[in-house]
Parts: sequence; structure tokens; C-alpha cells
Amino acid sequence: MQVKKLFYKYILRRKYYRQGSCARCGACCSRIYVNHRKGMIKTEDEFLKLKKLHPFYTYIEIIDKDENGLVFKCNKFDTDKKICTIHKFRPGICRRYPSEIIMKMNGVMHENCGFCFKPIDSFEDVMKKLQKHN
Repeated sequence: MQVKKLFYKYILRRKYYRQGSCARCGACCSRIYVNHRKGMIKTEDEFLKLKKLHPFYTYIEIIDKDENGLVFKCNKFDTDKKICTIHKFRPGICRRYPSEIIMKMNGVMHENCGFCFKPIDSFEDVMKKLQKHN
């Protein structure tokens, strides 16, 4: 097994490799869910408390609410130029996007997104493993 695969599976405990690069579509900046210690931010009061703790929360505004919680958009994305106005100084949540947790939450990548996820174990590897146990 190659080192990268071992690292991702057993150290990072991942099931997917993230591949690709940003296509600058802005979709990830226009519908954001924020997962904090206790899960998704669900109330405005919770959001107001978090805004005091971290500068990132001052960059986003509430645009909707659904069964998962509050939905935000970032006010630092320039929709005309299709760029992040604080790209060099963007917070960790943006640097790590998209993360595997999106897949685990039944999230859907925007069709124009330049990123994708590839399973670390191929279908064939999974089937071989299952056949060994039977």
C-alpha cells in the first residue's frame, strides 16, 4: 500500500481523495453551512455569539434556514470578478473547502465546481476485501 493511501486512511481517517482545483464559480461562497462544535449553526443567537469569537463569522450573512440549519453567504466574494477579495487571508474553512464532511452530510458539489472526490479504496479493492471475509 502506498504511503499516501496509508496516511489518508489511517492517520487522517479519510475515505476520499480531494482532486481538482477551484473553478472560481462562487457556488461555495453563496450557500454555506457552518458546522461548529455542537453541529450546524441553527439559530441567530448562536451565530451572534460565534461572531464575537472569530473574524470569519463577520464575513458571512444569513440568507436562509433549512432542515440542516442556517444557510449563509460570504460577503467577501466579488461576483462580478469571480474572485475572493481576501483570498490570501481567507480563513481555514475556505482553505479546506471542499472537505470530506460535505460528502458525509449528503452534500452535493455544485456542477461547475472544479473539485471532485475519488474513493481511496477502489470498488475492486472493496469487493476483494469482502470476498476474503466470506
